[in-house]
Amino acid sequence: MEVIRNFFAQVDIWQVLSSFIFLIAIIDPFGNIPITIAMEKRGMKISAWRVCLASLIILLVFLFLGEWVLKLFGVQIEYFAIAGGFIIFLMALEMILDITIFQNDKLEGEMSAGSSIVPLAFPMYAGPGAFTALLAITAEYSIPSLCISLLLCIALLYLVLIGTNWLTKYLGPTTLYITRKFFGIIVLAIACKLMFGNLAAIF
Repeated sequence: MEVIRNFFAQVDIWQVLSSFIFLIAIIDPFGNIPITIAMEKRGMKISAWRVCLASLIILLVFLFLGEWVLKLFGVQIEYFAIAGGFIIFLMALEMILDITIFQNDKLEGEMSAGSSIVPLAFPMYAGPGAFTALLAITAEYSIPSLCISLLLCIALLYLVLIGTNWLTKYLGPTTLYITRKFFGIIVLAIACKLMFGNLAAIF
């Protein structure tokens, strides 16, 4: 009981909300709806709960072991946050400007014959972008807050996956497009905060 109390004592509601918005923008379940539909049309059966469970496990493992990996290579979390902020900055530009900076076509082609966990859980939802974002913001957010926000992200992802057809029908491509742009601006702002905030901390 003491461990549970200590865990929730470190939860900051504002950290949960801000990291939730940031992570859901990176995971981008709404922007990936067309890919999900295309996979279903190719005859691939998508298990929403399996995809979500796999994504959660992968992200939690990386959340708890990522900093240890950095220490193994002698890299401070602030330097990784700056590098991660730069990568996230480029991802935000992709979302806002509709350009392709990171080429994943070959990887997706090789994995498309596999189960729905690959490539949906990895590398689409729990992929390099989410890893970078998650580890970068550990410099500013507590682990318990990040765990709660991850659970909320996966819950929303599950709702999107099981309601893909409904969302496409009633929201329409224009609303989904605007949503992606909105999240892109948020991601861009947080990327700048990560880069400049940690630069100030170092110097």
